Amino acid sequence: MQFKRIKRAVHGVLLLDKPLGFSSNQALQKVKWLYQAEKAGHTGTLDPLATGVLPICFGEATKFAQHLTDEHKTYIATIKFGTTTTTGDQEGEVLEVIDCHINSAAIEATFPQFLGEILQVPPMYSALKVDGKPLYAYARAGIALDRQPRAVNIYQLTLMDCADNIATIEVRCSKGTYIRTLAEDIGRALQVGAHLIALRRTATASYALSNTITLEALEQASSDMRDALLLPVDSAIQHLPTVMLNADAAYYFKQGNPVWIAGKIPKGELRVYSDTNLFLGVGLQQTDGKIAPKRVVNL
Repeated sequence: MQFKRIKRAVHGVLLLDKPLGFSSNQALQKVKWLYQAEKAGHTGTLDPLATGVLPICFGEATKFAQHLTDEHKTYIATIKFGTTTTTGDQEGEVLEVIDCHINSAAIEATFPQFLGEILQVPPMYSALKVDGKPLYAYARAGIALDRQPRAVNIYQLTLMDCADNIATIEVRCSKGTYIRTLAEDIGRALQVGAHLIALRRTATASYALSNTITLEALEQASSDMRDALLLPVDSAIQHLPTVMLNADAAYYFKQGNPVWIAGKIPKGELRVYSDTNLFLGVGLQQTDGKIAPKRVVNL
């Protein structure tokens, strides 16, 4: 007889160092199984060839996963110049090889044109969906679709190393930025072509690589140790301003009702707490000055 695995109500955020070769969903399903969690989701897809910070939200934290998806990211990218591939990374077939000798000065000279808001054309080998199917599914079937350029923001580019036509750069960017496309565009600007050979996400919002745990270490940890690794539900929205409600207002807020609060209220989304410092959810200031619940947690 096969027994059904009992699932637990788990709440919080785990910072996983996603391993090489795993898709984000494969990593999510493995972690969800280890925690025996009822509900979990990841924030911000990493390709199988990419590693690094992958926040996984459990239970009530999934209500705020989009905040993390929308936050800025930081990557360490390794780029090989002089060779282009069908996928923009080392998984693809080689399209062209150009004999070149690229130095640090030449690479850094291209950076100004990629800083700030730029337009990127999503690569065919990406998870972006068209008519319900990811672009890579069309690409694998030999179908190339027209893709509209999308606005992204590159906040910072830093050259960390350069030798033998291979450069390592740090990229701090907005959501939706394709680092493979950036690598190809830098190669195109140098007129030699390029492709991505390694990618590591080192930060998502305030979540840093130094605070992550590997899948291997998670597998070896006890159940209590795993639970101790979970960050609070509200850690996903630390960038939002905070307001506190008295006991009566907190009660009505939890019931889904807009509430009054004394004093000046910051505009936009707010982290809402009781006067005993219990996290209640996210609220939004209304035109009448009340705070209306947008996402209420049930902890």
